[in-house]
Parts: sequence; structure tokens; C-alpha cells
Amino acid sequence: MFDWFKKKNKLERLREKYKYLMKKSYRQALFNKKESDKTNRKARKILLELRKLELNSLH
Repeated sequence: MFDWFKKKNKLERLREKYKYLMKKSYRQALFNKKESDKTNRKARKILLELRKLELNSLH
């Protein structure tokens, strides 16, 4: 019930942002390939950052 009061850590925020951008990229691909590619590049940068953080948290 009170999940919206819970603070999200950086990994959770990045996962949500990545998921949002990938969905947006897919929707854009139906109409505008250039914009879709741009959004996909942003999502990939976030994915790389996410992977770095996950690896750092394991060590």
C-alpha cells in the first residue's frame, strides 16, 4: 500500500528508465526509425551504466 513512499535506489531507477526507453523506442520504430534509433542509443547507455553498477555491487 505504501510502496510509493519507498525510496528507490539508483539501480531500480535505472532499470525503470531503461525499460521505459526501450518501450518508447519500439513504439517509435513503427513510425520514425531515426527517432527510434536515437532513443535506443540512450537506452543502451543506461544499460551499460546499469551493468557497471551491478558489477561494482557484487565486489
